Amino acid sequence: MTLIQFLIVATALFSFGLYGVITRKNAVLVLASVELMLAAVNINLVAFDVYLDDPLNSGQIFTLFTIALAAAEVGIGIAIILMIYRNRQSADVDDLDLMKG
Repeated sequence: MTLIQFLIVATALFSFGLYGVITRKNAVLVLASVELMLAAVNINLVAFDVYLDDPLNSGQIFTLFTIALAAAEVGIGIAIILMIYRNRQSADVDDLDLMKG
């Protein structure tokens, strides 16, 4: 496969994730959409790493960091959503004025 094909797949995946973040009202689905966007970034990092023939494999190392970041984001995000759901009985993003002064 060529670099353009990987970029097209990553662009489509990022676009689906962005659409999900903008249109979804459920906080869990918003988190899933953010994960799609991070997956698209990982595809780009690895594709450019292979295309540029980097001897240090920098793109793959950054991909491991973004995977760790995504795992931490999901863990903390789900914990926050569960606490909000316990207090409000809703995971609707539009109802989350909980942190407003």
